[in-house]
Amino acid sequence: MKLMKIVRNTAVIAAFVAATAMLSGCGGVSEAQMEELKTMRADVNSLQAEANTLRDERSRLEKDIAERTAKLNQCERDKEQTTANLEKLPK
Repeated sequence: MKLMKIVRNTAVIAAFVAATAMLSGCGGVSEAQMEELKTMRADVNSLQAEANTLRDERSRLEKDIAERTAKLNQCERDKEQTTANLEKLPK
């Protein structure tokens, strides 16, 4: 069991070293790629801001719906109570 852990850890470390060597062998990032990355980051930030705005609007709308539902339920109770009271009145 201990031997398996040692072998597994050694394999993971070797894979990490190999991946690092391959990545460091690349020529680097060009200016065009950096510009594209900056543009993409700006797009991501813009979309995140829009998502946050939409979440806030959704929250506001859900609150509005809950308030209107509560008012509607109260109106239904008032209507039922009024109908019951009207039936009690002498004709």
